[in-house]
This record gives sequence, structure tokens and C-alpha cells, in this order.
Amino acid sequence: MAEDADQARLIPLINSAFSVDTFLEGTRTDGKHLAATMQKGDILLAERQAGEPVGCVYTEARGTRGYMGMLAVDPERQGTGLASLLVEAAEEHLREQGCEALDINVLSLRPELLPLYSRFGFVETGRKEFPFPRTVNAEVECHFIVMSKPL
Repeated sequence: MAEDADQARLIPLINSAFSVDTFLEGTRTDGKHLAATMQKGDILLAERQAGEPVGCVYTEARGTRGYMGMLAVDPERQGTGLASLLVEAAEEHLREQGCEALDINVLSLRPELLPLYSRFGFVETGRKEFPFPRTVNAEVECHFIVMSKPL
């Protein structure tokens, strides 16, 4: 479980994992955003033996439904199965908090992620507005694709 003291180590990890989001202005997170996020939920952290963060995922219990977001894996470790381990850890963490289902939001501008989350058992359940304060760099429609799965 990440603690407040881990924020300085998490910010570069998260931003490097989301650096492919070039269609959005700015970085994925900063100290203010991450601190606020950690007040609402938990960030599970994967580290190398030397204590270097290599992955993380945000979880938030919302009654009997859990939310998972900000799944970040160090770009050098993507494709190694670490994302699967983080998703499994998030699911278990939320089950322990009494959650019976798990929801995620996938940005419509990242359609390549839909098959990945489908392999984790998620199915598309709806759409919702993209509310983030970050501006989309292109004149394209942008929304969240909501995906869910039972726990």
C-alpha cells in the first residue's frame, strides 16, 4: 500500500506510464492531484527489491462497487505480466472491502486498451463524459468507456 511519503516516487512512474497520452495537455498527475486521489482511495504499489517503484494501481471502494484507475507500469516492464498482477491485487483489495463488482473508465482515445481489459474479464457497460481538467490537444470527441466485471 502506498503511503503519502511515496508520492514523490509515484509521480514519475505514473507520468512515464501515461506518456503515450500525447493527445492530452500536461502530465497525468502531480503532487496536488495525487495527494487528493490518495485521500479518496488506496494506491497499491509494486516495487523491485531495491525499493524502486515499477507499477501501481488506484482503488476506491464505493459501497458494493469498487473503482480501479491509474493502472501504471514502468514502460520498461510493460508486457511482463505486471499489469495482470496489479489488477489481481486491486480486485482482492476491493473484495476485502466488501465490493462485489469493479468498474474502470477507459479513455475513448485509447481503444487499444479495450482488448487488454477484456482479457481481464471486463465488459463495456456504458459511456460517460470526460471530466478531467486536462485539455484534449485535438479536435476529436473524447469520452470514457465504462467497463465492469463482477468480483
